Amino acid sequence: MKLDGATYMEVQAAGGGIHFTTEKTKEASEEELLSNFLEIAKEMSKCGTTLIEAKSGYGLTTESEIKILKVFENALSFQNFPMEISSTFCGAHAIPKNKTEEEQTKIIINEMIPELIKLKESGKLECLENVDVFCEKNVFELESSRQILEAASNSIGLRPNFHADELFPLGGAEMGAEIKATAVSHLEEISEKGIHALAKSGTVAVLLPSTAYVLKLKSPPVRKMIKSGVCVALGSDFNPNAYCYSMPTIMNLACVNFGMSMPEALVAATLHAAHSLGRGKTHGAISEGRVADLIVLNTNKWEHIIYRLSAHQSVIEKVIKFGKVVYSKT
Repeated sequence: MKLDGATYMEVQAAGGGIHFTTEKTKEASEEELLSNFLEIAKEMSKCGTTLIEAKSGYGLTTESEIKILKVFENALSFQNFPMEISSTFCGAHAIPKNKTEEEQTKIIINEMIPELIKLKESGKLECLENVDVFCEKNVFELESSRQILEAASNSIGLRPNFHADELFPLGGAEMGAEIKATAVSHLEEISEKGIHALAKSGTVAVLLPSTAYVLKLKSPPVRKMIKSGVCVALGSDFNPNAYCYSMPTIMNLACVNFGMSMPEALVAATLHAAHSLGRGKTHGAISEGRVADLIVLNTNKWEHIIYRLSAHQSVIEKVIKFGKVVYSKT
């Protein structure tokens, strides 16, 4: 449908998109989901990733959302799992076909979050750290989004890190700044007021070049953000709609399509990305006292990790996590 010109919301209205993936996720066993997740993590590791944000959001019921979050926990129990996980509860990714926005908001606040509290307190969701909402016109509008984000933040301490101003200029960035969100993402339709609000609050703007590319969206106003002092990060937004494992490819897209320099893209994909997960003081840079996450490149210029579009694996020799080699090309 997308190749024929259908928009994101038109695909979803026809039963595709998030709703299609949700049905397939519900049908899959926890073991099947875990097997797929381990393979995805392995491929991301080869591309140099050592810390990921992993989201739920393809369950939309309490049982299915928890099933997804448990997959992330179980992955960490594998001895050779190559990365850290900061998991995100995204029960407000879409509104189920048989529910209204108001009904689903109440279910999330009164049913899902209390179950998460129990599991978190019992030590069964140790890597759960963030909460996401698809804050968008005709999905979860501003007030519903605020209620969900604040409920998860106040009751269980999850960091707000959510979709904002992707398809319509709804004011999600301003709301994120008001509630002191750790990060907001997408932002193709962010307003001038939203840019200044993020700069003032210190909320990280996570930009997702692969999604803008796949959906043929306009580029977010990156130069205005950077000039205004916004902390700009980059993410892959890996999902069935934008199936991209590779942060080097994301950096290339950010340079070509968003007008970022290669040094800006590198910082956005490392240090600023770490800040978006509350790890800016421990991850994302090479300095004394930080986590020893490194990649070793076979090139005389570091820029080749970005410059060699889709050929970054010819450059990456080793990936090191916590000081140990987790991937080696030879």
